[in-house]
Amino acid sequence: MREPRTAPSLVLLVSAAILALGAVGCARLQRLWSHDEVCELGEEVEGGHAEPALLEPVDAPKKRAWEAAHGGQVAARPFVRARMNGWPSLLSVEGASLPEDPEEFARRVALDTWRGLEALHDRDNGLPVDHVHLDDTPAGPPEGVVGDYANVTNVGLRMLAIVAAERLGYLDEAGAIARIGAMLDTLDGLERHHGFFLNYYDTTTLERTSNLLSFVDSSWLIAGLIVVRNRHPELAARATALVDAMDYGLFYDDDLGRMTHGFYVQKDRRSRYHYGVLFAESRLGSVIAIGRGEAPPTHWYRMIRTFHRAAVAVADPEGAREKYGVEDEPYLGGWYEWEGIRYVPSWGGSMFEALMPTLVLDEPRLAPASLGANDAAHVEVQRRFAGERLGYPVWGLSPSYEPGPSREYGEYGVKPLGAIGYGTGAVTPHAAALALAVDPARALADLQELARRFPVYGDWGFYDSVDPASGAVAHTYLTLDQAMTFVALANHLTDHHIQRLFESDPIVARALPVIAAERFFE
Repeated sequence: MREPRTAPSLVLLVSAAILALGAVGCARLQRLWSHDEVCELGEEVEGGHAEPALLEPVDAPKKRAWEAAHGGQVAARPFVRARMNGWPSLLSVEGASLPEDPEEFARRVALDTWRGLEALHDRDNGLPVDHVHLDDTPAGPPEGVVGDYANVTNVGLRMLAIVAAERLGYLDEAGAIARIGAMLDTLDGLERHHGFFLNYYDTTTLERTSNLLSFVDSSWLIAGLIVVRNRHPELAARATALVDAMDYGLFYDDDLGRMTHGFYVQKDRRSRYHYGVLFAESRLGSVIAIGRGEAPPTHWYRMIRTFHRAAVAVADPEGAREKYGVEDEPYLGGWYEWEGIRYVPSWGGSMFEALMPTLVLDEPRLAPASLGANDAAHVEVQRRFAGERLGYPVWGLSPSYEPGPSREYGEYGVKPLGAIGYGTGAVTPHAAALALAVDPARALADLQELARRFPVYGDWGFYDSVDPASGAVAHTYLTLDQAMTFVALANHLTDHHIQRLFESDPIVARALPVIAAERFFE
């Protein structure tokens, strides 16, 4: 999963309040945000840097021994590949060979992407591997390397994908139950702390390779388990036991009313950073926490909607004023505009921050005046910015692998859409796929244009990214992005099947009135 990002600088937060409310005193600010947050800025001001605890290495002696038994780290790589459930048979598929009808095209992409997801896991334990980097071989079966580690977000997304594949007819019920059951067997044997799973595990030895219990990644695992228990009663007790063991009180900072990024087991303490931006992928965890009663409804209004101009490059916020949420919780409302489009910003201006929660939450239907309207605004700005400002024939900026041989991961976005907006660069197909939840016709047209113009389609569907300027492609299948693409396509093709299973859960139902009440642009 993406490296945890810091909350916005508290200096900027206070500046926004002063801008909107005038020369108010500290007591007035304390009504909007806690005393600690306003008056003790601490190390949050670092912003954008990983805290040292995240970077401390974790020893994996079993993996070192396994590699040594296979001739060393390099010699062991083919044995890692052999544990996977398959391998792509060719590097490229001609875009012209894909269906012209948009819905048939969507079904073809879904099927190819599912075949890849079926291969992108360890046959011995069912855990998804992180990625496969393929060499740019001109013909024949490609060669490449496997990222043999699993992130808990990918575990949750694989559960969603299995349920979606069953609904699409790619698996029968017995096959779906068997695959999920194998994953649950593995989860039952993994090292945990405070009921939570560590953020990464080696897929060969099942050793943890992270010190972090991540709030946002744990939320995606819980989302997967919630969908599983609502689809398959046979697995409900096992899924529920794992969900119930993970108490968000471990992450919730009662003083600030926000969730910390996580908990470091080697330090026995929470992260010093918080998720302070409302419109981010972390909002899914906030919905779950509120629904479970492990964070109060007021938590929703402790997260930031607008910033000072120093944080957002385009303009000062419009309509910035004190508003009141549930239980009369005060918060700073307002919005920004780009070419006449009103929006509330995310942290980096990327599509996955804006739309990843829509994999399980139909925000346009459930919160049409707030999250749903903002989802649509971010898609429209992404589309127009790529065409009008960058001159791209395709759109969709979101963190992905850098096209070309570097195999480096980059954070891309539309800068005006972010508080600290990411830079522009690669276009990634998963961004357009996520937009299916908001504007399906344009999302499918963008995916078709990507396949038509660039060699970005392979045996397992779309590769991770393309540079529209040079045509260079990142020949990487990143399990996270492939799973987002597949689940988004499945929701589109099955009348919101995954979303409806998630929303039917009592946990989620209890939180929906909170997210439905707000109106961003009034």
